[in-house]
Parts: sequence; structure tokens; C-alpha cells
Amino acid sequence: MSDSCCHHKTNELATLGRRQAKVLWIALFINLSMFFLEGFYGLVANSNSLLADSLDMLGDALVYAISLYAIGKSQTWISGVSLIKGLIMAVFGLGVLIDAASRFLSSTIPVAETMGVIGGIALVANISCVGLLLRHRNDNLNMRSTWECSKNDVLANIGVLLAAAAVGFTGSKYPDLVVGITISLLVFRSSISVLTDSVKGFWGT
Repeated sequence: MSDSCCHHKTNELATLGRRQAKVLWIALFINLSMFFLEGFYGLVANSNSLLADSLDMLGDALVYAISLYAIGKSQTWISGVSLIKGLIMAVFGLGVLIDAASRFLSSTIPVAETMGVIGGIALVANISCVGLLLRHRNDNLNMRSTWECSKNDVLANIGVLLAAAAVGFTGSKYPDLVVGITISLLVFRSSISVLTDSVKGFWGT
């Protein structure tokens, strides 16, 4: 009887792992696609907030990749991959902040229409990811943190849309820069948190 129960539980966990993996692969594809889309149009539209949000999408894609890798892996391996993720996020975050600083010296105004369209697509993409992850948010800590990450990113997308509206209304570059810098700082702060947790994971604290 005990062996039968254990076998049944093992099958349940395996099924759950496969379902989680399927959802995470879809979310990974969505975020990686949006990273390239927002990054490209961020350059085309001269929008720092779109570039920052594309960085946020990359961070999400890395979160999903790590979550996929975390299924059935040891804490040491997870910590190692998380460390790499944190370093990548920190480098990209710093890059977007430098880009924002250079744009303060430029007279170029972002294209509000492009910001609005791409920002809207990004919002739909993140809401889709939140919906996909919703039923798995209470599976375990790994899926819970992944869902929280995606849920919070919806706010960044709304920020880009507000910046687009403000740029269109005022004809100023500053709303775009303020939102871009804010998103970059949040990503940079997240990278520090990830790096800290990774180090703790290595030391088993």
C-alpha cells in the first residue's frame, strides 16, 4: 500500500513538473520575443523606457529559464544559474542607465505613437504570462516567485504607456526618461537581490 501511494505521488509530481514546464516554455518564448521587439523599436523610436522595458522582458525570460532549470535540480546548480542571471541583469540595467544619461544631452524627442503601440503589445504579453502562471502560482515557491515577477511587470508596461501619453501631450523627452530610469533602477535592484540570494544559496544560508 505504501509503495503504491509513493508511486502515485511520484507520478503526480512528474505530471505537475511537465505542466509547469509547458507553461514556462510558453512564457519564456513570449518574453524573449518581446525583448527583441521592444529593444528594436526602442532604438527606432529613441525611447529609453521601451529599451528599459525590453531589458525587463529579458530579465523575465531569464527567470523562466531558471525556473525551468530549477525543476528537479539541486540548490547549488540553481544558485549558479541565478548568479549568471543577476550579473546579466546588472550589466543591462547599467547600460540602459548610461543610455538615459546620454539622452538627457540630446534634443531628440521619442516617437510617442510607437511607444504606445509597442507598450500596448508588451502589456498584453505580460498579462498573458500572468494568466498562464495563475493556476500554478501556489504549486511551490519557484512558481510563486515567477508569477509575482510577471505580475509586477504589468506595472512597468503601464508606466511605458503613461510615458507615451505624456510625451505625446507635452512634446517632451523627459517623461520617457523618467519611466526608463525608474524601470532600469528596479531591474538593477532586482539583480542585486538575485545576486545576494545566489551567494546565500552557495553557502546554504
